[in-house]
Amino acid sequence: MTSIWLDRKESFSPDPFQAGSAYDTVVAGAGLTGLVTALLLARSGQQVLVLEARYPGAVTTGNTTAKVSLLQGTVLSGLARQYSAKQVQAYVDANREGQAWLLRYLQEQGVPFQPRDAYTYATTGDGLERLREELTAGTTAGLEIKYTGDAGLPFPVQGALKLAGQAQINPMDALDALMADLRSRGGTIVGGVRLRDVSGNGPLTVRTDQGNVTANHVVLATGIPVLDRGLYFTKLKPLRSYAAALELPAELVPPPGMYLSAEEPTHSLRDYEMDGRRYLLVGGHGHHVGRTASEKAHLDGLLDWAGTYFPGATATHTWSAQDYQATNLMPFFGTLPRGRGRILFGTGYNKWGMTNAVAAALGISADILGGQLPWADTIHHRVTSPTGALTAVKLNAQVAVKLASGWGKVAAGERKAPRHAAAATPADGEGKVYRDGARPVAVSTVDGTTCGLSAVCTHLGGIVTWNDNELTWDCPLHGSRFSSDGHLLEGPATKDLPRADKD
Repeated sequence: MTSIWLDRKESFSPDPFQAGSAYDTVVAGAGLTGLVTALLLARSGQQVLVLEARYPGAVTTGNTTAKVSLLQGTVLSGLARQYSAKQVQAYVDANREGQAWLLRYLQEQGVPFQPRDAYTYATTGDGLERLREELTAGTTAGLEIKYTGDAGLPFPVQGALKLAGQAQINPMDALDALMADLRSRGGTIVGGVRLRDVSGNGPLTVRTDQGNVTANHVVLATGIPVLDRGLYFTKLKPLRSYAAALELPAELVPPPGMYLSAEEPTHSLRDYEMDGRRYLLVGGHGHHVGRTASEKAHLDGLLDWAGTYFPGATATHTWSAQDYQATNLMPFFGTLPRGRGRILFGTGYNKWGMTNAVAAALGISADILGGQLPWADTIHHRVTSPTGALTAVKLNAQVAVKLASGWGKVAAGERKAPRHAAAATPADGEGKVYRDGARPVAVSTVDGTTCGLSAVCTHLGGIVTWNDNELTWDCPLHGSRFSSDGHLLEGPATKDLPRADKD
């Protein structure tokens, strides 16, 4: 599974990592948040190091649908149920500034993007009511949202909201420009180096799997903070959703805008043209990470839906992405608790990272450089509503249940390994969790190779589950994910799953 953005000839050439070096700021994560933050700091004259555990765009940025829009489904009405008009306005102002910065930067760098109108559409009466709420919330916050009965889609809708003058991009083009700009200003970008921990009061010691460096500030741009200070993993819901690029036959014309349904399962659409070929990008059908019987069934459902309304379209790429939704719906960014103002982070963009990531980077860099952004101050001083608090309680109660049930099945012997090794070997593409004595063991077979790992997530000890779509081990507690041979892919964990014979 490779996204259309990551299926490219260009390859990342990392700078050498020099253990023992000192920097003004170390940024962990080479997605949009990390690279915009790093560039803003380098512009001010700082020496900046970007640590990337895999390669730029490996996680969310390289797997997004890349809509740069202020009309974001029904996000604003969800915020308006929990917050004052002032807080909702601050969210819109943050996204407006993030959008403006990004599009202005791309234009200055000669990076193409496509202006598009954005639509949120409804196919049911319930969805239509959500549109009414979103229209009220958006217009109250100053967005020129219009109601329309015709969204230009090849299937009937009850109605739609339209916000003109939005945009769509190729996110890897944006990252390429940011990296070149950052390096021209003396910035360093390394790959294959994972941040493990940060200690000290100043300068900070940044511990990685390749050695240590020091810095005055550290920025965690890792999707979800990989340091547990502040317990943000208890305030975020890890969500996995699916996408596909469909090549359209000559007689089919893609819809003219960018679209997102108001109802579940969500359906996202936008067009893309590459090398003279026309594509329709569809997305949606998401779920909580590690808590579904079959991830493949979610992707199949999305493809079936697309095939119904775009007959003859051929899937050339399929992929999935992980996003984090704050229990109170408002993104988190700024200083991390217990970091003495020296450790900063951004997270909880709720699938709207193209604008929220840049807004977070603007806020983080302002905190480091001594600037002030009114909308950032307002968001920082939000108070979690009773609804948000209740959502957090429910989320963590579900986590506790998943933790207990995973270990309970192991203790009860429900997953006891068969006596014969051959019977314990999963078929190719399958993975199973067994009890080997008192130990939970995760065994999978991929491309003919069988691998046994500890089934205990290295973050907080959840029992991992098999992802039959991406052939990975996913933790249902807080969304850490591991390859079939145990290598950490993403999430709050910082260590690989050990081999079963070494744990």
